[in-house]
Amino acid sequence: MTSLAVFRSNRFLVVALLACLLAGCGDSGSGPAGERLLSVSAQWEPSSLDPAISGYVYTRMQIAETLVNADDEGQPLPGLASDWRESGDRLSWHFTLLPGVRFHDGSVLDGAHAAWVLNRARARAGALSGAPIAAITGSGNELIIQLTRPYSLLPALLAHSSTQMLAPASFAPDGSVKAVIGTGPYALVRITPPQSLEVRLSEYWRGPVPAVTAARYLAIGRAESRALIAGSGQADLVFDLDALATERLARETPERLVSATTPRTVILLLDAGHPALSDPRARLALSLAVDRDRIAAAILRDATLAASQLMPPTIADWHDATLPALHRDPAAARALLAELGWQPAADGILVRDGQRFALELRVPSNRPELPVVAAALQEQLRAIGVRIDIVVGNDGDIPLLHHEGTLELALGARNYATLNDPGATLAQDFSHGGGDWGAMNWAETQVAQALQALAAGVDPAQGALLRRRIVGELQRGLPVIPIAWYRQSLAVSERVSGASLDPMQRSYRLDALRWKTREPAR
Repeated sequence: MTSLAVFRSNRFLVVALLACLLAGCGDSGSGPAGERLLSVSAQWEPSSLDPAISGYVYTRMQIAETLVNADDEGQPLPGLASDWRESGDRLSWHFTLLPGVRFHDGSVLDGAHAAWVLNRARARAGALSGAPIAAITGSGNELIIQLTRPYSLLPALLAHSSTQMLAPASFAPDGSVKAVIGTGPYALVRITPPQSLEVRLSEYWRGPVPAVTAARYLAIGRAESRALIAGSGQADLVFDLDALATERLARETPERLVSATTPRTVILLLDAGHPALSDPRARLALSLAVDRDRIAAAILRDATLAASQLMPPTIADWHDATLPALHRDPAAARALLAELGWQPAADGILVRDGQRFALELRVPSNRPELPVVAAALQEQLRAIGVRIDIVVGNDGDIPLLHHEGTLELALGARNYATLNDPGATLAQDFSHGGGDWGAMNWAETQVAQALQALAAGVDPAQGALLRRRIVGELQRGLPVIPIAWYRQSLAVSERVSGASLDPMQRSYRLDALRWKTREPAR
């Protein structure tokens, strides 16, 4: 290793370990009576108390719960609602709440408060804001949601973190969130936005008592720092390691590594209304320039992750094995661009009507692989005469620029099961001109109609035909360009067992962990 590499590695280690020490990572003796604290690290920052902004952190840490849960395939399961049914006219849904559920302050969840929470969520940006809801009411253990039209995806929306149930005392008179008081096994006892939080077992938890009764969460944005913390044993669970760290763990201590393919895809978002990208042939040319096999093997360290279409085979309902696979063909890409009037200048960059084929690519920094993938794309697109200027920044910049209409290209790692049913996420991304992490200035009537029909509810055979039509049109129109599928990784310390990954990324499953040995308090 060069001296510069040693310096960088040590610098990252010092920063990572200092952050961990400040947050108490690995400290098993700071709780009452020598209570052992589980240490968790991931890149997601608890930057706000509001579920619409940081709610996914609170559901993953099992502080707050939603009315509906999901299994590993995304199928709905009872949550705070024990069951639900659709009315005969399909214009209302009736939910029965679990009786006697208490929030962490001892107050009881009832239908009236659940309705208030959902109405608040509906008035803000989030899963419910675009749903065809006419009214939400509740009393006792009953909740009724009335619709303006049939909508079979409603249970999937009620599993989203923005709909989590918080106690009345969580809210200020103006409706803002002043505390996160949930119903999960763990109560929030301390939070330092946007870095860390601490939880302890709630005395009002209605389920089995977990072995882990206290935990600390630390947000660490740099993948190098998370990898070093995992390697030094300063955290018990470290999520979302980069490919090199994952490969090293798999080789050296495979028993400490947990991984799973998730319903997430690395995609190239683009403005289909841009003069250089409005013709489908131009978007196809960009796709033909991408060497997905090289990106998957060299950067993600797993050749099987090269995306032949938007959804991986693990999402069986939304993967069409009969579709012609996305592939690399630079010569065909150059020919398509020549058809569109683009000719190479002296430096090799294409020019048409005095305009160079030059685009800005926005890349979020919170996923370690994306800047490296961006550099590979820059090289591969340069080979067909397209210049890419990379700008690395916050992931929030991308939806902001999308709304402003100034986004040209962006890299994203889109989770298509944020709403459990990928159809609900696709409806957000590709209906009505697109969404923050979907199409921009692109609309396809067949896709919109098929998504609307699926949302209304159809029989299984018709649903399969509609899904096939949707993925086919997305493959042909390329409103976003799939690059690679995604594998999530988790490093587990030697102190615990029973760790597993939730493919839907709803929970860190802390309540399923067990301590391996009894350590003395330090």
